[in-house]
Amino acid sequence: MKRKKLLAGLFLCLSSTVFAQDFPAVQQLAQRRVPWLAKSLVLKSIAAENNKDIFEITTPGKEVRIAASSASAAAAGLNWYLKYYCHRSMSHMGDNLAPVSPLPAVKTPVHINTAYDYRYALNYCTISYTMSYYSWKDWEHELDWMALNGVNVMLATMGTEAVWQHTLERLGYSTEEARRFLAGPGFTAWWLMGNLEGWGGPVTQQMIDQQTTLEKQILARMKGLGIAPVLQGFYGMVPVNLKEKMPVKVVEQGKWAGGFQRPDFLIPGDSNFTNIAGIYYEELKKLYGSDIRFFAGDPFHEGGISKGVDVTAAAGIIQQTMQQHFPGSTWVLQGWQANPSGALLAGLDKSKVLVQELFGENTANWETRKGYEGTPFIWCSVNNFGEKAGLYGKLQRFADETWRAAHSPYGPLFKGVGIMPEGIHNNPVIYDLILELAWHPEKVEVTDWIKSYVRYRYGTDNPQIQAAWQGLVATAYSSFPQYQEGPNESVFCARPTLKDVPVSSWGTRKRNYDTKAFAAAVATFMKAAPAMKNNTTYEIDAIDFQRQVNANRGEEIYANMVAAFVQKDLAAFKQTSGSFLSLMQQQDLLLSGNKHFRLDTWVNAAQNLGQTPAEKSLLIKNAKTQITYWGPDNPATELHEYANKEWGGLMRSFYLPRWKMYIVALTNQLQGKDTPVPDFFPWEQKWTAQ
Repeated sequence: MKRKKLLAGLFLCLSSTVFAQDFPAVQQLAQRRVPWLAKSLVLKSIAAENNKDIFEITTPGKEVRIAASSASAAAAGLNWYLKYYCHRSMSHMGDNLAPVSPLPAVKTPVHINTAYDYRYALNYCTISYTMSYYSWKDWEHELDWMALNGVNVMLATMGTEAVWQHTLERLGYSTEEARRFLAGPGFTAWWLMGNLEGWGGPVTQQMIDQQTTLEKQILARMKGLGIAPVLQGFYGMVPVNLKEKMPVKVVEQGKWAGGFQRPDFLIPGDSNFTNIAGIYYEELKKLYGSDIRFFAGDPFHEGGISKGVDVTAAAGIIQQTMQQHFPGSTWVLQGWQANPSGALLAGLDKSKVLVQELFGENTANWETRKGYEGTPFIWCSVNNFGEKAGLYGKLQRFADETWRAAHSPYGPLFKGVGIMPEGIHNNPVIYDLILELAWHPEKVEVTDWIKSYVRYRYGTDNPQIQAAWQGLVATAYSSFPQYQEGPNESVFCARPTLKDVPVSSWGTRKRNYDTKAFAAAVATFMKAAPAMKNNTTYEIDAIDFQRQVNANRGEEIYANMVAAFVQKDLAAFKQTSGSFLSLMQQQDLLLSGNKHFRLDTWVNAAQNLGQTPAEKSLLIKNAKTQITYWGPDNPATELHEYANKEWGGLMRSFYLPRWKMYIVALTNQLQGKDTPVPDFFPWEQKWTAQ
């Protein structure tokens, strides 16, 4: 009897050793997303290789064992098994996570390592264009996706409102005055970057507290998943009315993008700078802890005024203050336009700086500036501006440029890759590829890589879909040499005009690819429909691809409509304008069929975040203003249509009526009637307030 008990006890000990789990947050991720795999998943910790992350995958017996050097690497290993063995994946545009049985065996043990320190994610703008109205459920999905894609550093500035509120209250502001400095949730990004203050507000205390609670949940989940947060540092931004309350030395930053008053820049070196920065960091610690390793914040962002400032000395003080409160932390700076300037970098301890080559799909500042004057950097892509709809991404360039940077004379400074879209709810292929590049020791050829993407995106190796994607890589996703800021815009979303101008101030309607070849690729994709019934990711992409075909066709009809008006051909104008409006109606019908392409998805999320009628009204106004005239309340704003959206419901209620008003006016003019073109701005404002 004793011998039986001894053997039973020994068996229990061995079992608990075999099944003991490291990385519990990754195990919980598996239980949330792939419960059919979680019960067979064993996660173990192993040492890093040359201080860089690794993961190993084996399948002894009925187990799937992943050994990894960190929680981030363990999640990346899980994703590798899901993608390349189970043909399953998550994305912002649909998940393909149906059960797989039996679990595929890994015949040859997989050993994958990265040569880089960082896999980074998010732009300030992403937090406003995509995540303004995220619930915790949305954030759970987001963070699970980030973890599976190996992200180990992520911008997480949600909840900064409370830090600033408490800071200003300690400086003598009333609670109401402090809240007036904060931007509404649809515009938080540009407040944090020092471009504006107050727009979209005033926010309520409940809204501030809600974001604070959400941020604490996010940070706790990130910690478990091995994702280091980048929080907002103090870089000198202060309210414009601070100088009325205390004797501070500031440089006024003027106006931004069509009329927004920028916050002032508080000159470092003044005793008030040390005091205010100290209060800010004290309040940040109280809310979010003292173990933060990364801070963001860019002085003189997008045309900020540095005249009269010793930029080198100021930068040194900003960093020293950061180090005083968070020793060993890294200052993360956006490599965007001329920033960070050489003068700014000259004042820094560069071992505690990380520059983001932000716009890598078009720039190579890491090279022209000789590794940012000897500063550690990562290669990133923006790819999407304003979360506009549009298929776009220079896929092969992503692979080529990261490889080139790693093997350049600046290779020792090259620390990793990152995704920095202004909006991430689009083009899932881009984000998968860029983040996966960190785990490839050889240069990736996209025409080969895309074959695996097709298998795990749709869960099948359909030959028509494979052929279609080769066509997409050769057209919309080609690495054409022309400079381009984000996807091609749709004329449907334009404020009506006969001029050949972009929809938004810095966008483009030019197609830098063969639209006929693209349409042929989409037609091939659609031929697979009978075999892809009830396949969520296929259905989403079919809508997106057809949307792009329609938008491209819209440009052709628009050009014919303009020609008919110029030639004063009334019959031709009626025919072409009728075709144009009809195609817009078809576009609305197409897009209304899926939640990923609908206005109500965005507006309902905003409304659901509010707790009172007043909050709901404010949040809806933020949501509708951002995607239309943006702001400020000035007809000449440069930002109108910057975040235009080809969405069902928006097409029907906003873009189509606006084009109809314009076409009626032009038709009347061709008929000899004295009809002025409508003033669209008051109409747009009224729409946002409805």
